[in-house]
Amino acid sequence: MGSRIDWVIGSCRLLAAIGDEFERTRPFEGRRIGTGIHLEPKTVALLLTLVRGAADVVSTGNLNTTQQSAIDYLSEQFAENRHAVGQSVLESLLRITNRATNGRRVTVFGYGACGKGISANLRNAYAVVSVVEVDPVLRLEALLDGFLVPDRESALAEAEIVVTATGAEGVVTGADLALLRDGVILANAGHFPREIDVEGIVSDPSVDSGEEAAEGVTTLRLVDGRRVHVLANGHMVNLAGPRPLGNSIESMDLGFALQARCLEAVARGVVGADSCVVPVPPEIDAVVADAFVRLASRA
Repeated sequence: MGSRIDWVIGSCRLLAAIGDEFERTRPFEGRRIGTGIHLEPKTVALLLTLVRGAADVVSTGNLNTTQQSAIDYLSEQFAENRHAVGQSVLESLLRITNRATNGRRVTVFGYGACGKGISANLRNAYAVVSVVEVDPVLRLEALLDGFLVPDRESALAEAEIVVTATGAEGVVTGADLALLRDGVILANAGHFPREIDVEGIVSDPSVDSGEEAAEGVTTLRLVDGRRVHVLANGHMVNLAGPRPLGNSIESMDLGFALQARCLEAVARGVVGADSCVVPVPPEIDAVVADAFVRLASRA
């Protein structure tokens, strides 16, 4: 019986095609590639593609998003933000809480690529979405995209669900507990578990007790009787908690294909050091986008 990792690898058609090519061309011969990455089935597909290109791969996992099955699989072998994150955060909220989003008031902190995707997916799931963004241009963009843009305090006070996606530290802290309504759900979609200051919130004098109300859900009861539900202990909600699935296979196949092609370009000296940081060189964007569309048209 095949594993979920086998299913994911078999579904990453772009990476499979690139891996076939890399086995012939061996672009990473004599090179070591180091990664700090969420170790889960889709990243396994990327790492194995690099190995097929003759790379010596050394990989470390990120806090609380490393899945043992991925490590085990790699051991057995010697080894896209807007649309993907938005969809996987919505899926994770539904899976972990088992609650509908219809008519719910949701506040999203951050209107970068991830925040835009989260906001759009939640709105498409019939939630009433407010955006809190400190950048005035991005805040205007959120408004023009049709989202509410109240002040921070109002956005927190009205929210039934709060999602952080800023990359900043201490976005929601113990000082905000007085603003939160009874039963609010706090979820972090940022890369590291620092946007929601869980430790500071739990130790705040206004918190009377805490318990695991359901798998992946910690309920804090305040001294005044209000309840605050924290998902995945403040870790990345779409890669932590029960049965973490992360972004869709297709989105990560596309994103990792871009990474593999970029690493190939660096190894071959096609691009200089100034092109080794995002954005991806346009010619690589075009090649991978064209390959993805061609494969999708055959599905």
